[in-house]
Amino acid sequence: MDEYSEYNLAKKLEESINRVFIGKAEAVENLLICLFAGGHVLLEDVPGVGKTTLAATLARSMECRFGRIQFTPDTMPGDVAGVSIYNMKTNDFEYRSGAVMNQILLADEINRTSPRTQASLLEAMAEGQVTVDGKVYRLPRPFMVIATQNPVEFTGTYPLPEAQLDRFMMRFSIGYPDREQEIRMASLFLEGQTPDSVETVCRAEDILEIREKVRAVTVREAMLGYMEDIVTLTRTEPRFVLGASPRAVLALLRASQGKAFLQGRDFVKPDDVKAVATQVLLHRLKLSSEARIQKADAAAILKNLILKVKIPV
Repeated sequence: MDEYSEYNLAKKLEESINRVFIGKAEAVENLLICLFAGGHVLLEDVPGVGKTTLAATLARSMECRFGRIQFTPDTMPGDVAGVSIYNMKTNDFEYRSGAVMNQILLADEINRTSPRTQASLLEAMAEGQVTVDGKVYRLPRPFMVIATQNPVEFTGTYPLPEAQLDRFMMRFSIGYPDREQEIRMASLFLEGQTPDSVETVCRAEDILEIREKVRAVTVREAMLGYMEDIVTLTRTEPRFVLGASPRAVLALLRASQGKAFLQGRDFVKPDDVKAVATQVLLHRLKLSSEARIQKADAAAILKNLILKVKIPV
């Protein structure tokens, strides 16, 4: 890691992104938690708040290959995973890579494409590979999907099924900046401060080393029980017809390790779990019909459940 430890390099990466992506330190931190924990992110927000800018800035800060695919109803699975094309000179089929053969993939407006095309990302997100015509192709590492969708406009969209939502480690929104932040953002824009001008902080190999450090963060048995208790309550809550899955427990575990790492600790505390629990669990929960009729707030229900769980000493 040259002159920087893994932690110092991670903080420098965070600072580099925050210099370009103004006023959204929490969103940047959540994105880095997912990156360091080996997860994928679903950004759900209105147009124009910087979802694409955040993804592009992250990729350029890391000197990673960045790919973007704009999903539309006519986008095909081959556009995502790649296709086999017959070569008449060699009398054989050659693999032509799709958008997934990038290290950071921005899946823009993922809910605007068909379920079949959406499903073409499942294998890549879960296993780090794609299968085309029976042949398996490994994806470059690190690999991360940053998907976006607009929560307001539903015309011509295909909502992501629960099975695919479960593949995302976190879902969160960026939100509008406040007055001072927006003015500063406009000033930097006038000065030519764009994602293209972001400083390159590290290489892809450095991210893989940081991931190893995150996986080495200590999680005591009491903390595992704390996470399990939170997840169990989502399954027994009558207002949820669908609770958090076993995959959610693993995602909560890794995200908590990532949070602890960015706090400069080598062990997970209850505060780390609480800090990431909503972003990790909320999109995996589904309100019952009665709860929707009563206009129940899933986020408020989840936060109350987390408060009910006894915090381990």
